[in-house]
Amino acid sequence: MENLQALKQRFGIIGNDVQLNRALEKAVRVAPTDISVLVTGESGVGKESIPKIIHSLSHRKHAKYIAVNCGAIPEGTIDSELFGHEKGSFTGATQDRKGYFEVADGGTIFLDEVGELPLTTQVRLLRVLENGEFIKVGSSKPQKTDVRIVAATNVNMRSAIEKERFREDLYYRLSTVEIHLPALRDRNEDIHLLFRKFAADFAQKYRMPSIRLDENAINILLNYNFPGNIRQLKNLAEQISVIEESRTITGAKLKQYLPNNFGNLPAVVGGKKESDFSSERDIMYKILFDMRNDINDLKKLTLDLMKSGNVEEVQEENHQLLEKIYSDKELKEHNIEVLNIPQNSSPKKDYDFIETIEEDESLSLQEKEVEMIKKSLEKNNNKRKLAAKELGISERTLYRKIKQYDL
Repeated sequence: MENLQALKQRFGIIGNDVQLNRALEKAVRVAPTDISVLVTGESGVGKESIPKIIHSLSHRKHAKYIAVNCGAIPEGTIDSELFGHEKGSFTGATQDRKGYFEVADGGTIFLDEVGELPLTTQVRLLRVLENGEFIKVGSSKPQKTDVRIVAATNVNMRSAIEKERFREDLYYRLSTVEIHLPALRDRNEDIHLLFRKFAADFAQKYRMPSIRLDENAINILLNYNFPGNIRQLKNLAEQISVIEESRTITGAKLKQYLPNNFGNLPAVVGGKKESDFSSERDIMYKILFDMRNDINDLKKLTLDLMKSGNVEEVQEENHQLLEKIYSDKELKEHNIEVLNIPQNSSPKKDYDFIETIEEDESLSLQEKEVEMIKKSLEKNNNKRKLAAKELGISERTLYRKIKQYDL
């Protein structure tokens, strides 16, 4: 236990939660080996501390340690970033470039947000894990590397595998040992301790007296969900330290800094919300397609009436179609009247107001998708990050769409 406390002091880890201690113990035990480790937990729980501990306690501690945020690298360049590329392998490749796996040879690579890796990159990573080989982009010559891989994710990997977004064989290779870090809401006794530590740090940083919470504020703090976990708690302590003049924070004052104050409601657990252009867009498309189908049905009815001129016959032949467009109740309430056009009439002579309508079948998902991307980019001054957030997709997916549609 003394070694564990020393480890916490060395890496600035605060808390005495049983689950946290268990995670740290596992990290210490696996550090001397070369076993691949997968760190899981919600966003903001401090997953980046585990690979640092593993690297510093391993025989690789004097070699390179490289942390890579897989979710922040565009899909079109991530292979080049990880494995390097040859000169001329793609537009802009003016010289040879070493990838992270070549640079970190003999050391440790931390792959953060590994669940965001494209499937093609997952295949390359699997080869590195299996035999330590990789091939640069634009090359056909395999190269050897000796790296320890520690990965982290806040994605539900089982769900990602079921949806075929992550390879099952790669998951088992990465998660030889899985270390789970608990959410802050599950470390109730550590919340106030962490807040006091952050408050003291910011008091020293900004050269001001440290803030403290009264009893009511402490109870509110302990009952809050903290969906952003430790990162959110740290931001909260910094905001209050800088903004509030009074160094004693009451419960009423603390509530002003807690978003929506959903303190006593159950937390939504299970990873981030998955969205690829979001369900709202799908609903909009469905409405548009239903409207188009209804218009086509009405045009068919009108055409049949113009050809036959017999209202009763048309109603009988298109009984199901009428029921689809209008319910029986609507037919009775609105007393819908159908215009009877005489058979011997010439539409061109007697009905100059008749307009020939050609059915437009050009409506497609791709066209609407391109239109929405263009509008969002224009609205956000071509800032991909803001546009991706508005569209409900990742920045990497938006980058791929822009390349795909040559926008």
